[in-house]
Amino acid sequence: MSSTTQTSRRVVVIGGGILGTSSAVALARRGADVTLVTDRSLASGASGRSLAWLNSAAQRSSEYHALRVLGIDRWRTFAAQIPSAEFLRFDGGLMWAPEGESYAETFAYERGIGYDARWLAPEEVASVTPGVDPAAVAAEGAIFNPGEGWVELPSVIEVLSREFVARGGRIVTDAGAEIASSGGRAVGAVLANGDRIEADAVLLATGPDVPAQLAALGITIGDQSPAAFVAFTKPVAAELVAVLNTPKVAVRRTREGGFALDSAWSEEEIEVRDDGSLHISDSTVERLLAEGSRVLAGNPSLELDHIGAGYKPIPGDGEPVFGAVPQLPGLFTAFSHSGATLGLIAGELLADEIVDGEPSPLLATFRPERYAESPVPA
Repeated sequence: MSSTTQTSRRVVVIGGGILGTSSAVALARRGADVTLVTDRSLASGASGRSLAWLNSAAQRSSEYHALRVLGIDRWRTFAAQIPSAEFLRFDGGLMWAPEGESYAETFAYERGIGYDARWLAPEEVASVTPGVDPAAVAAEGAIFNPGEGWVELPSVIEVLSREFVARGGRIVTDAGAEIASSGGRAVGAVLANGDRIEADAVLLATGPDVPAQLAALGITIGDQSPAAFVAFTKPVAAELVAVLNTPKVAVRRTREGGFALDSAWSEEEIEVRDDGSLHISDSTVERLLAEGSRVLAGNPSLELDHIGAGYKPIPGDGEPVFGAVPQLPGLFTAFSHSGATLGLIAGELLADEIVDGEPSPLLATFRPERYAESPVPA
């Protein structure tokens, strides 16, 4: 079936982040009758608090790398369609190793698979990618990946949702939804108010909530989603344009002129309270801001604007979970740590599978069935 073929297939997409919205738009482009349901507003979950670094740096499976590279390609196509967009940039990524470690092997690996990478000595960094304090760079140097970038997902979701509605799609916000099943297959969604939306297929794309929602159906997939947060600063004068992935802080610009910051150590300091709420201490935030300042040229003072906190979606084995859920025909899912990088390509491939019924070979190693145990009782 060609990409322009029209279809009357009814689909409910549950989840208003980048994977759900992108899939909904791609389905609407294929002519499907689509309803997008989200428990709050669009982009109110993980997509609204993501560093959203577009990359395939470091080492991973060849299949995952190939998909991420395709993901970056789709973002470049999107950028070409909106050349004036301030929420999508390709100014490269810079990373260096923690003290006592070396990234020489990582650099050799990236070059060996054809991933664009340059090795920079600390004194070379400023001339290639400005705004970095050379004193913060590892003595051995750093890896610069010129093809990488960043995106602010809420802005993209706003653009995609406008297209979705223009194509006849329906958006239902502030409406928790459960998957409806009958006769051993998914047949739509039941909203918190009791309303039902009938469908031929359901796509579950609720970020870190995916494993629990599948578990409620007796379906298990691996999950290691941690509590996490991103600190967003107020605008500050600084030259930095590349994304930084450093031992103690990751940094990217924001469209407003501030920075988005996160780190592994700051996530470990989050307190998960008995009621499930997350508490982030002022001292943790202050240290994260200080680490951000330390890697920036001139070490500017960074002032907190707001924090985005919640759970970061990470499957049990670290690799994405995309496609049909074998225990419940008619149900598909999208669950990935790399939702930003894969946001557009995953939506496209999932829409094709849902409409055509033909599994994409690009998603073959990322199927939910790798966690399958037994069918859901009818």
